[in-house]
Amino acid sequence: MNLINELAGISGVIAAGEYSYRGDRFSYEGQLDDEKARMASIMCRATTMAVHMQADMMKSLNNDCGCAPARGWIVRGAHFSVCVIANYFAFIDNNSASVNEVMQLMQDKVPDQEGTLV
Repeated sequence: MNLINELAGISGVIAAGEYSYRGDRFSYEGQLDDEKARMASIMCRATTMAVHMQADMMKSLNNDCGCAPARGWIVRGAHFSVCVIANYFAFIDNNSASVNEVMQLMQDKVPDQEGTLV
């Protein structure tokens, strides 16, 4: 079973997927149609690039800030959250999913990133 299947199988996960850093491919499972999944992958890619830039800027201010390289990010909204590690994403329902469970699975299954994203 691949990570997308495992994430999609967790109770409360709305959708899970993977996107390419180049922005030309994505795959997903869950309660999104193809267009919304495409938009989600674009949003996740853009946010990941911004988070990496900001972490690199923080690192340049202090060599031992502990924030770089960035590994992932989470945005929590009123009803759902987006969890990203590397180029994998999960949209979760805040009332029925555990952010800790989703992020732990992602951290365990996705190797650390090395080098540039593009």
